[in-house]
Amino acid sequence: MIRKWTAAAAAFVLLLSGCSQAKLAKEPIKKPQEKAPVVKTADKDDQYHFPLTGIGTETKPEDRAVAVMINNHPKARQQSGLNKADIVYELLAEGDITRFLAVFQSEKPEKVGPVRSARSYFVKLAKSFNSLYIAHGYSPEAKKMLESGYIDNLNGMVYDGSLFKRASFRKAPHNSYITYENILKGAAMEKYRMDAPPAPFTYMSKKESAKITGKDAVSVKVSYSSNPQFDSKYVYDSASGKYKRFSDGEQTADLESKEPVLLDNILILEMVHKVVDSAGHRDIDLQSGGKGYLLQKGKVNEIEWKNVEGRIVPFVNGNQSPLVQGKTWVNIVPADPGLSKSVTFNTD
Repeated sequence: MIRKWTAAAAAFVLLLSGCSQAKLAKEPIKKPQEKAPVVKTADKDDQYHFPLTGIGTETKPEDRAVAVMINNHPKARQQSGLNKADIVYELLAEGDITRFLAVFQSEKPEKVGPVRSARSYFVKLAKSFNSLYIAHGYSPEAKKMLESGYIDNLNGMVYDGSLFKRASFRKAPHNSYITYENILKGAAMEKYRMDAPPAPFTYMSKKESAKITGKDAVSVKVSYSSNPQFDSKYVYDSASGKYKRFSDGEQTADLESKEPVLLDNILILEMVHKVVDSAGHRDIDLQSGGKGYLLQKGKVNEIEWKNVEGRIVPFVNGNQSPLVQGKTWVNIVPADPGLSKSVTFNTD
């Protein structure tokens, strides 16, 4: 009798289990909604910080950095997306023309560009953040690096007209753009991971940044040549505690939103430049270290830069110089003629 009841009970449990499984099969599983990161004014006691700005966030930053080559020819201004970049590097390409490497991690631009071609030293800078590298074209040396698998990358030479789109209001080579949506799409196509954030820089607390000392630096001009079209000028705004940026007298702002680029750290570094071929391509020494300036909160201090595990880092008296929480712009000028002839400070 007991065996009969046991068998009946087991059959009843199986029946309930089958009904339950059938119900689950009919009802779609609801995925929990992801919460967007909440950015706030941060200090060292915040639980999490964005690695390339130091700004606090309530969720752990887990996104991979994306580094994009951006055109700085006068016909490419104003650019799209620069206001969202955590760090921008400005270096000479060929001749007197500078080019930008914009590194995004804490914010994602809806659209970025005009996208321009790769150079070996920009590729190395992008590699230092373990970033996904975005460019449209390449120099011979950069092409070798990209094709060797040195860095994960998406290039407009492969994806022109698909991931990269040509704007009708500008002429090539000043009209290639890519959306962040297409960057993620391309990463998925190439099976690149996008969940590996870069190592952080060292940042000050808000209290520490309020006590910065140094010589007054209300404005500074960085000249790459006698051509003023490629001068970079920075003007300190005491109300916001940030620097505004200007190219050839025009304030740098986003083409679509008109939102200005506002900066918390400006690094001006000298490095040895060598022209390596008849096309004017350069090799820039990112390794050996050298002199520089660091501007923060209307003050300037002399620093040394060192290459630490591939990344350019400022030092003072042998110690890493911490950055102010926020966005950073890095101007790299040739050691010949050097900082003394390339940089002009105004204290008024």
